[in-house]
Order: sequence, then C-alpha cells, then structure tokens
Amino acid sequence: MKKKYRLKQKNVKRVLQKWEPFFSYNIVLNRQKNKLDYNRFAIIISGKSVYTNVERNFFRRKFYDFIAKNDILKKWFDFVFVIKTKSKFDKKNPESLAIFRKDLNFLINKI
Repeated sequence: MKKKYRLKQKNVKRVLQKWEPFFSYNIVLNRQKNKLDYNRFAIIISGKSVYTNVERNFFRRKFYDFIAKNDILKKWFDFVFVIKTKSKFDKKNPESLAIFRKDLNFLINKI
C-alpha cells in the first residue's frame, strides 16, 4: 500500500480523540471524515495481543495487504483499526489468522 494511504501518528491521535467506533470481537474500528479524495488507514497492535515484533509486523503486513485487495469506495475517511488487548494472535496458528481476516471482513462490511 502506498504511503499516502497510511495515517501518520498525529493523525491517528486525532482520529482516536474524535472517534466514531465500530466493534467486532477482536478489533475496534475508529473513523473520521477527512477532506482528501482518498481513504487513509492505520492499525494499532499492542504487545499484549502479539508477543514479538516479528509477529506484530506480520499482522500489520497482512492488514495492509487485505486493505489493498478490498477497495473501500465509501466517502473519504481516516480509519484506525485497534486490536483489543484481550485477543491473542499467533502467526503460526492458522486459526488465529482466519479470525483476524474474519474480523476485518466484518468491520469493512459494517461501514
């Protein structure tokens, strides 16, 4: 995914302050309308839900691949996906990856 479609840290903080949430079992989606002509995305994965940086980057890459394949043509928003700390993801467990994709599908269809 190109860099212009990713949110920077200051924009992520702004979206999280003025949030409009959507919930799934393991992920919370926050969104805020932007004045650009494209959507921007970010994901926040805490160390409590994924144990190593390698796994955190793995799920981050899977997230950006998923977003690039699923074109969201709604109005122009900034989206921040936050992984709940109670959910534990492991890249070696295929069931965990399936749950991650299922929650992303659910949230994308909800908006």
